[in-house]
Amino acid sequence: MAGAGSIPAMTHLGLSADEVLSTTRSVRRRLDLERPIDPELIDECLRLAVQAPTSEGHENWHFVVVTDPEQRRALGDCYRAAWADYLNEPPPTEEIPDEPRSRWFARIIHDVPVMVLPCIEGRPEGGSSGDLAALYGSIVQAGWSFQLAARERGLGSVWTTFHLDYERRAAEALGIPYDSVTQVALIPVAHTLGTSFKPGRRRPMSEVVHRDRW
Repeated sequence: MAGAGSIPAMTHLGLSADEVLSTTRSVRRRLDLERPIDPELIDECLRLAVQAPTSEGHENWHFVVVTDPEQRRALGDCYRAAWADYLNEPPPTEEIPDEPRSRWFARIIHDVPVMVLPCIEGRPEGGSSGDLAALYGSIVQAGWSFQLAARERGLGSVWTTFHLDYERRAAEALGIPYDSVTQVALIPVAHTLGTSFKPGRRRPMSEVVHRDRW
């Protein structure tokens, strides 16, 4: 039996491809902030992530895995600052009654045990629509593959972008070369509280699928 504070054995849920695709949710409240993650689980997910299709065959993606508490705190500060700007409120530092989910998550984000930043070589400034599609095409697919792989291993994640308002500050904290590498997201990762997730409610296909023309 694992002792207190030890890293649990690896977990595979045995989900089918369809189950993984339909039940990989944006997880916030159900992230287990106390349970450590075996680093090999993250490595497994990243090995699958880099099997994603690439834009023009380029493998110019990078993944920054952050577990150090001080580095997570620095990223959390960037996230909270952007959250405060967006909501026109002070950065959330203390719990309040009936706290909204978004505020709660901004307040505790640094406590999530692993943060993964998908990055891509190049910068988006001044790019055309085609340039931007090519720039982001590979890394977005790889990031989603990482999240799918995490789901099958009992890990929850959420694709967040608030911190990008302070991307340069985050780059300085992590040593990312800001002038040549673009951060695309911040993905907090943790084991989930329970592993059962349902498909999300979505608009009817008749409202979103167009055949031959709009």
